[in-house]
Amino acid sequence: MKLLFLLPAASAFTPSSLKVGQRPLVVLNNWGKSNWSPSGGGGDGGRNVMSNFQPVSSTPTAAAPISSGKSYARSKWSPSGGGDRGGNGMSTFQSVTSTSMYGGAAASSFDGYDDVRAELKSLMDNPSWDDGSLAPIFIRLAWHSSGTYDAASNTGGSNGAGMRFATEAADPENAGLEVARSFLEPVKAKFPQISYSDLWILAAYVGLEHTGGPMIEFHSGRVDHVDESYWQEKEMTYGRLPAAEKYCCPHLDDSNVASSMDPETGTVKGWEGLCTHVRNEVFYRMGFNDQEIVALLCGGHVYGRCHPNFSGYAGPWVEHPTQFSNEYAADMIEDDWTLVSHGDTWLDTMGAGELRPAPGKRQFVNKVPGKIDNEPNQMMLLSDMILAWDPAFRQYLEVYAEDEDRLKSDFGAAFKKLTELGCGF
Repeated sequence: MKLLFLLPAASAFTPSSLKVGQRPLVVLNNWGKSNWSPSGGGGDGGRNVMSNFQPVSSTPTAAAPISSGKSYARSKWSPSGGGDRGGNGMSTFQSVTSTSMYGGAAASSFDGYDDVRAELKSLMDNPSWDDGSLAPIFIRLAWHSSGTYDAASNTGGSNGAGMRFATEAADPENAGLEVARSFLEPVKAKFPQISYSDLWILAAYVGLEHTGGPMIEFHSGRVDHVDESYWQEKEMTYGRLPAAEKYCCPHLDDSNVASSMDPETGTVKGWEGLCTHVRNEVFYRMGFNDQEIVALLCGGHVYGRCHPNFSGYAGPWVEHPTQFSNEYAADMIEDDWTLVSHGDTWLDTMGAGELRPAPGKRQFVNKVPGKIDNEPNQMMLLSDMILAWDPAFRQYLEVYAEDEDRLKSDFGAAFKKLTELGCGF
């Protein structure tokens, strides 16, 4: 049994006076193993997944994302030198509309999307970042900026790039995305005519193409919010993005995680409520059907990893988290999965300590106590598991586990739909 959920959170860094083509210096904490500089030296094979921001002195502003107050990594930084969580430096740019050879019509005559695309491609391979690629975190940024859409009110979505401002950036589900926004800031500075909204989506498209994923036609014309007033005017709220354990049986202590399981079915108690959350409260709200939901999760969660210092969850979903494949769907069905919590220290002795989530969090891992294996360390969120437990979801999961080309096509169509919701294209 095997399953999936949201795009992984990314580790963090301390950029300093970045120029286009430069990469930030990554400062690692006790989980990391090496430092890396903009000149390209050093690195730990792209596995510095637990790095932290190096705090700097700054003064938050109304436009600056705020710290959540969690005990995990948080610091104050922005490309412009002020604010915290890396978001407010972007707020100083004026929103623009634009035209593109890729589709779309708008007021300006900007025709430099090929140049932007080339610049983005040059950034993708980064040996200092997670598994050596920025593509996963750019895909997650596009996903989360788009996943706030509500069809009934026609609010939210990628149009606006609201995560530049404090309230939306502080949504717990967006933890770590200040990293992606900061990596893209030098590109925005070089090409100020492109809106942040368009840049974030184009970065994800380029990331998908660069890693063997679907090629998606880019449609320009998204317009940035000029300030944070949209949040109240449009009656935006937290809770529009998926939560990995919502409505599941409460997890009281790390020493008795097995009590969360139903011994007769092998499922987590309360999974039906979590399934309703993912299906109805999140994806049906945006206008997706069951097939599109499974395609989005199978194609999205093949990328990247979760980080205890951001989401609280830990580890990659698949063995090769920087390449498009149907590995997520296949492994979900074929592998055995064990529910663990932070208290499962037996993972450390098996060389799988990176799969221990933060205190109070639960996840599934492809390990069994006392069983030594040569399998790569992989995890699944509780919200991933519903794809295997719910019959309506599982029928599509089985198709994608057998047919990578079908997944590539269906994911491309669903991701394009996701990133254009509310844009009026």
